[in-house]
Amino acid sequence: MALFITDTCINCAACEPECPNQAIYEPGAAWSMAEGTSLSGTVTLLNGQEVDADEMQEPISDEFYFIVHDKCTECKGFHEEEQCIAFCPVPDCIIVDPEHEEAEDELLARQEFLHA
Repeated sequence: MALFITDTCINCAACEPECPNQAIYEPGAAWSMAEGTSLSGTVTLLNGQEVDADEMQEPISDEFYFIVHDKCTECKGFHEEEQCIAFCPVPDCIIVDPEHEEAEDELLARQEFLHA
């Protein structure tokens, strides 16, 4: 399951540097699949979507920090717990994204794909 930052976010930035996949971005920030990963050029994501990993994408939120679900592994393969949740000072600000539920083996496969 990818994680999701709710609108209770206070934009403190505590979560952003903790993400091993660089999947967390500040409000209004453009992002790419390549940032913080070993991806480059045209790649086919695990969901079958073909993307240019280097191409900058539009921000997902202009109001609060956001997580790119195709880069989120819930820290599987890196840490025992989700670092963004552990460092967030706002209870229940970062939650499991119900629209992107994934099993642990899928998250580990994504971690391997992003950092191969």
